[in-house]
Amino acid sequence: MNLPEQPATFRPPTAEERPWWWRLEDASGQEVEVDGDLAGERFASQADAESWVGEAFADLADQGVDAVVLFELERRVYGPMSLHP
Repeated sequence: MNLPEQPATFRPPTAEERPWWWRLEDASGQEVEVDGDLAGERFASQADAESWVGEAFADLADQGVDAVVLFELERRVYGPMSLHP
């Protein structure tokens, strides 16, 4: 017997369901890995992604992130955008 796919509330969202994500970079442009709740965030919309980075930029900078680049799946949307004034 085949069971239906689990509803989205019971499984992690797929990349297609949350295609927006930030590449986190150091001052030299190398990708930075962060810890905790900041790691691996993906978003359903560009607005959600931009709101998140607006709220999290100070915590990201504390973990060594100097700039961010916004992607939709594999398409680079814009960036790098500095987290510094």
